[in-house]
Amino acid sequence: MGIINTTPDSFYANSRQTTIDNAIVTGRNMIKEGAEILDIGGYSSRPGAEHISINTEIQRVIPVIKAIKSEFPTQLLSIDTFRTDVAHAAIEAGADMINDISGGVNNESIYQLAADYKTPYVLMHMKGTPQNMQSNTQYSVLTSDIIHYFSKQLNVAKNYGLADIIIDVGIGFSKTLSQNFSIIKNLCDFNIFDKPQLLGISRKSLIYKTLNSTPDQALNGTSVLHTIGLVNGAKILRVHDVQAASETIMLYQQLA
Repeated sequence: MGIINTTPDSFYANSRQTTIDNAIVTGRNMIKEGAEILDIGGYSSRPGAEHISINTEIQRVIPVIKAIKSEFPTQLLSIDTFRTDVAHAAIEAGADMINDISGGVNNESIYQLAADYKTPYVLMHMKGTPQNMQSNTQYSVLTSDIIHYFSKQLNVAKNYGLADIIIDVGIGFSKTLSQNFSIIKNLCDFNIFDKPQLLGISRKSLIYKTLNSTPDQALNGTSVLHTIGLVNGAKILRVHDVQAASETIMLYQQLA
């Protein structure tokens, strides 16, 4: 899953696509490098990110979705949003799936939307919002608490008739650095749900802060953790660097 950010403030500057033409070029290159899904988002979810209006988010993502779908009609596109109105507009514009960082908490209408359109849905774990999530890192037992969260939300989603669900443990969302590493180490514990796992760790702070570097210098660390994630059960890698991730997957598959 290649990341296309239509935001001016995403944490990794090189991922910011400020024009439709730039987004199309990025999408074209990612497809050539092996991206099976392009994930298009217009709301930065980095810690402390600015909260923007629904209309602003729609204005950022819809033209890009339409343009990429027009040039690559068979390419799977994902809308990265937690807002039902944005997801609805994106699906109407050509998006094929929903990637929801909120996991539908306090917004169950997004479950109904996904069920109505029969779109795959990524259910992620997060406590709070991007604005306050890093003050919500308290857990009784980390892995058990997240398993309980998924059990509850999957049951709610099922009641809406939503069956095609992918889970995402939410690396970097309402978790400390040590908690992030603990989750990656124990990623196989979440296979109990028999749902594909999406892993989003590309160039994140658990890598560059641990290595005392920057997002620009975090590709090698990303590939290392991608490998560990694949070994522990990840089925989808959400990445900035598709070529590197494709090579990681190819090598892993020779050993699997």
